[in-house]
Amino acid sequence: MLKVTIDNFTIEVEEGSTILQAARMIGGKVVPPAMCYYSKLKGSGGKCRTCLVKVAQSSAKDPRPMAKLVASCSTPVQDGMVVQNLSSPEVIETRKGIVEFLLLNHPLDCPVCDQAGECDLQDLSFGYGMEETVTEEERREFPMNDIGEKIKLHMNRCILCYRCVYVADQLTDKRLHGILYRGDVSEIGTFIQNVVTNDFSGNVIDVCPVGALTDKTFRFKSRVWFLKPMNANRDCPACSGKVAAWMFGNEIYRITGRKDQYGELEEFICNECRFKKKSTADWVIEGPRHIKRQSVISANHYERIKKQSIIHPIDGTMEKKE
Repeated sequence: MLKVTIDNFTIEVEEGSTILQAARMIGGKVVPPAMCYYSKLKGSGGKCRTCLVKVAQSSAKDPRPMAKLVASCSTPVQDGMVVQNLSSPEVIETRKGIVEFLLLNHPLDCPVCDQAGECDLQDLSFGYGMEETVTEEERREFPMNDIGEKIKLHMNRCILCYRCVYVADQLTDKRLHGILYRGDVSEIGTFIQNVVTNDFSGNVIDVCPVGALTDKTFRFKSRVWFLKPMNANRDCPACSGKVAAWMFGNEIYRITGRKDQYGELEEFICNECRFKKKSTADWVIEGPRHIKRQSVISANHYERIKKQSIIHPIDGTMEKKE
């Protein structure tokens, strides 16, 4: 086991673990944000640079700091390593610049974007966004494409995280979409429209951190904060059949895979479960999903009412209330 210290929290991890994996074992604000890394996709990470951290001490044997900030998702831990995330002003300042770079071509169309309310880029912008930008150039613009019968590609919003490409590479027999062209004209796409037809192709929607890939069966039907996510399951011959059913009353508006606390799918689901099973009769509804308090979806979903404490100034006492 190797010892690593991140923002003054020390933990033991297995050899071969990355800094990001170690931070996730600690949890909380110590965890750097990640827009391209996906623990269940081999080769992911190193694209968005939002997880950059400062290594103040390389290891116990070599106490020198690393010369520049490193990507925590791809940097392995060394025994005695000391890492600074939020405790480093340099990291904070660099992360603000990275967010500005990600928003360079990303349109500010959150009010009409289906990803609003569950968008990683929105959360990142809220935490590290800048009020003003130094850029004046026009944004890239692409026509919207249908890369599958049920999948809408809005390339204007894409940040080229490559997650959807890795999903297609690792879940399907033959990948039919990818990165076209090079440089600032690079884009996700296919040379022929409506060709992404694999039974697990819908998972590209769930792994997309922004609103570039959306479910055509759900587009503009409702906002996520008006829906109640429920755990549901069914006997499916193609996948596990364990999903999150987003309901309004007794009606299912959409089906997605179940995601963990870092927004990653616990299991990939098939297109039949995702797009075709929209009746409550198709599912066994297990109960409501746990919602993070930080999520906009948590509005009106309270687990416990916490009453305010009462202060008695004359007596100099405080009566705590739960």
